[in-house]
Amino acid sequence: MKKNMLAFAAAALCTTGAFAQSSVTLSGTSDIYVGSMKMAGDANRTSVVNSGGMTTSWFGFTGSEDLGGGLKANFQLTSFLQTDAGTQGRFTGDTFFSRDANVSLSGGFGSVMLGRWMAPNFLPSVIANPMGDSFTFAPLIVHMNVPLFNGTGWGATTPADTGWSNQLVYSTPDIGGFKANLQYQFGEKTGDNKNKRNVGGNFFYFGGPLTLTGFYERAQIGNPGSGDYLGTTKTAWMLGGAYDLKMVKPYLSYGQSEADNTDITAKTLQVGASVPLGGGALVGSWAKTKLSGADANRKTLTVGYDYNLSKRTDVYGMVMNDKVTNYNSGTSFGVGIRHRF
Repeated sequence: MKKNMLAFAAAALCTTGAFAQSSVTLSGTSDIYVGSMKMAGDANRTSVVNSGGMTTSWFGFTGSEDLGGGLKANFQLTSFLQTDAGTQGRFTGDTFFSRDANVSLSGGFGSVMLGRWMAPNFLPSVIANPMGDSFTFAPLIVHMNVPLFNGTGWGATTPADTGWSNQLVYSTPDIGGFKANLQYQFGEKTGDNKNKRNVGGNFFYFGGPLTLTGFYERAQIGNPGSGDYLGTTKTAWMLGGAYDLKMVKPYLSYGQSEADNTDITAKTLQVGASVPLGGGALVGSWAKTKLSGADANRKTLTVGYDYNLSKRTDVYGMVMNDKVTNYNSGTSFGVGIRHRF
């Protein structure tokens, strides 16, 4: 549950009426699991207590000020962390506020944002699979964002991280359940990297039981950080959706990713489902990424159960099988707890 910070509440008592409609909240998610991990191509199994089984742990501040006339000023400063060790960021070298660092103005026109925010690929991929933003167990997210650091050499298909720095973002208002984002990332480089940029967009439609989403990206610079040139231009797109039949909610997505310095195209199909069961849900998802021109593919299947202890806390158990052409398969499993505050 989001809570107003006492320090800001106390400070508000000392301010003038011009700030009476301001609010600042502290929120986040702490997710940790214990498991035994072995991905395709791994020589050995690893026993772990790790952060982020179902959601990458994070915390931070968000705020809004009512400027009148339907106009609001907003900010987000949120940081990833590794709950198992208390380490900042998703990985060594990650920037501190790598999740969000932005300011925006919103109103009836939608919103205009400046700063670091989600890349176009992120939210559509989360919505289009039953395991959300699990970088550990969701097959679609794993294929898009998590390379295999072993002899397979298998890489992620996302062009330039799940977040972009130095962005200009326009978000439309909600129009009959439809919303979209148009995003432009400045490269902020001179010389050889001059005029390099990332551009993209995504859309969402929520109409009763039907959910539709998709994205397109054209990326030339990496993230997070100052926008170093990737050495090529990468493009990616995906379309996905879900339909809630009450007894079961099926998911489907398909996308492609390629770079202009190679003839290989990564084509990813994902199917999944969520079935309400007891106080939680039985979830399952399968993804296949085929590398055209390379005669290789990766197939990942995960099944598990997520049980809600409350509106803010759940426990889960997941089993995942991972296969890559011409390499030994791997099976991983984990049980964990996730708490939102």
